[in-house]
Amino acid sequence: MEKENKSPDKVFSCGTVKAAIWVGRKVIDNTVVEVHSIRIDRSYKDKDTGEWRYTTTLDTESLPKVAVVSMEAYKYLRLRSPEQDRTDEFSVDNGRQDTSKVLR
Repeated sequence: MEKENKSPDKVFSCGTVKAAIWVGRKVIDNTVVEVHSIRIDRSYKDKDTGEWRYTTTLDTESLPKVAVVSMEAYKYLRLRSPEQDRTDEFSVDNGRQDTSKVLR
């Protein structure tokens, strides 16, 4: 599967854990179908450089956050309507974004 763009179509965040969803196209039985690719990662600040880095290695405290973003990604993919905008971000965070999209 080849990604059509470098930005994800949808992102779910809970603290430093993020689930990003990309939509691709694939031909199956002469029909073009949408296929989804999901990546879950955790961000952290590099001690030496102070830069933000990303890893797929998780610590114990990240596991509940993985469960939250995984479930939100699953619900999005299974319950969304075709008209739903794929570009808006959903955050499960400390209220820095629109609170109508924040899980508490």
